[in-house]
Amino acid sequence: MQIQQNISLKPYNTFGIEARAAFFTGFSTADELGLALDYLPGLPLLVLGGGSNILFTRDFPGLVLQNRIPGIEQVGEDEEFVYVRAGAGENWHGFVQHCLARGWGGVENLSLIPGQVGASPMQNIGAYGVEIREVFHDLQAFHLHDRTLHTFTEKDCEFGYRESVFKGRYRGQFAILEVTFRLTKRPRINTRYGAIEEELARMGVQQPGIAEVSQAVIRIRQSKLPDPRQVGNAGSFFKNPSVPGDVFRRLQQQYPRIVGHPSPDGRVKLAAGWLIEQCGWKGVRRGDAGCHDRQALVLVNYGQATGGEIYRLSEEILQSVQEKFGVVLEREVNIL
Repeated sequence: MQIQQNISLKPYNTFGIEARAAFFTGFSTADELGLALDYLPGLPLLVLGGGSNILFTRDFPGLVLQNRIPGIEQVGEDEEFVYVRAGAGENWHGFVQHCLARGWGGVENLSLIPGQVGASPMQNIGAYGVEIREVFHDLQAFHLHDRTLHTFTEKDCEFGYRESVFKGRYRGQFAILEVTFRLTKRPRINTRYGAIEEELARMGVQQPGIAEVSQAVIRIRQSKLPDPRQVGNAGSFFKNPSVPGDVFRRLQQQYPRIVGHPSPDGRVKLAAGWLIEQCGWKGVRRGDAGCHDRQALVLVNYGQATGGEIYRLSEEILQSVQEKFGVVLEREVNIL
């Protein structure tokens, strides 16, 4: 284990933002993590995965710990499910491909999401009608202060829309080490999300399996979202807001084309991208900070933008959406 000083974090965040860490190291086991904490006790700590859901607006004055824990293994099965454990440092899309190659279903709709396995329950990542909570079994995490190991079940994680206890009351307290998923032996294909059905039709697929659904999702994502290796971004910057049904009906009277998806609790989830686009932000560029021209949910760094510039752009977007629609957007990306 090597602890480096005054390290640029630009290679470690998909926005490509220049920020510096006072100290930096990686860990591949819980023991290595403990050693790093013993070596530099008392410093502010930041556990970093793939850096695909963070915006640095300043340097970090403490110790950045990059999670590199590897490994994927089947740890159990029953008549219906296989249980697969993955190290938190594994690439998420690589994990999805591993499962697809073995015919294990449940994560195909989550193809091509950037980041690492450890971030998936932290964010309760979701896309195209599926969330992690639907395939999650449990996880093991290391408490950064008392150095103990904890197992979290689905109930313990308190999953919400792009939320978990790790973004709430346990924020900054744990490093996720490994995650176990419950995947189906006889996959149930989910193409309810309209764009998937349309893409499958374009592909000429009439009876899709999990591989075809994955390929459709990949094609959709590549057509709408910029590749962070080419244009700095963190995917969707804002969450889709949820409003009461009566609020949605009032908005619908004023804006007949507003996009909304009813929830079982009577609330309606609005398409944040549509709201932002109606406020005129799609394709807007302020220096090297911009709102993507194909997906208004995505803020981008065209080269030399600072985290502060992207944050200020997001503030303007939030204010304009609230002024026009009376709807308060929330950032999905973690701000540091």
